[in-house]
Amino acid sequence: MEPRQLSRTGYRGFGAQRPPEGPGGWLPALQLLRRGSKAVTRHWKAVHFQRQKLLALTEYLAPRPALPPRCLPRPGPRQQQEDGYARVLRAQLEATLRASRMVAVCQYNAMADEDVATLRHFLRRHDIHVKFAVSQVARPVLAQSKLRNLLPLFVCRNILLVSAEPRAREMLRVLKGVPQVTLLGACIDDTILSRQGVEQLARLPPLEVSQGQTVAALSLLPSQTCSLLQRGPALLAALLEQHLRRLRGAGGAAEPAPGPVTGSH
Repeated sequence: MEPRQLSRTGYRGFGAQRPPEGPGGWLPALQLLRRGSKAVTRHWKAVHFQRQKLLALTEYLAPRPALPPRCLPRPGPRQQQEDGYARVLRAQLEATLRASRMVAVCQYNAMADEDVATLRHFLRRHDIHVKFAVSQVARPVLAQSKLRNLLPLFVCRNILLVSAEPRAREMLRVLKGVPQVTLLGACIDDTILSRQGVEQLARLPPLEVSQGQTVAALSLLPSQTCSLLQRGPALLAALLEQHLRRLRGAGGAAEPAPGPVTGSH
């Protein structure tokens, strides 16, 4: 059966004339025709008068308060409830600061997780531990401790390097290869030090060497004093002994020589 053809106007119809046969005379079996958009049927329409009256009658009106708001007392400051997790972090930080003789504050920049693990490993070799301190938790703790002078250093993301022993030399040696962690200051043996102060402290000899040098310097003076006190009596004894020798030599030369013994008849 021959398919129905479209007229040149684009509409099917029995009254449309059939185009003549020949090359280019037949229209293709499928054509893309542009159809007109549908008319918009939803227009704004005014609400009916009776509906308006019904809505006005059923509108909710809030009851008036017995007292106007300006006559009521002002509400006090709302007390924020303390977070339990923050309380636990604060207690852990207090215990760490109480048991540490060295507390160093460093500025922490973005690092890969592998680099952070490597930094922890090298510091843990020298018994230095890394603590990530949140400013909201660290500030209240430091404000009530002897480290309150370190509060200006807590500006952005900070970490704490804590140790039970002063390990300034080892800490600087490790941080020298980590540019993402910058030392800002430290508290070593209840003494607040800047970065330059920590570097100067690291140049000092170890405590054992300093104690040995101090003991040697203190023992040198008594030994010199003892030798000075013994020098006078020893010299006097040597002089007296030499004088006795001279006297004995002179007395032996003054005695007469014994003569020959003769018998009397």
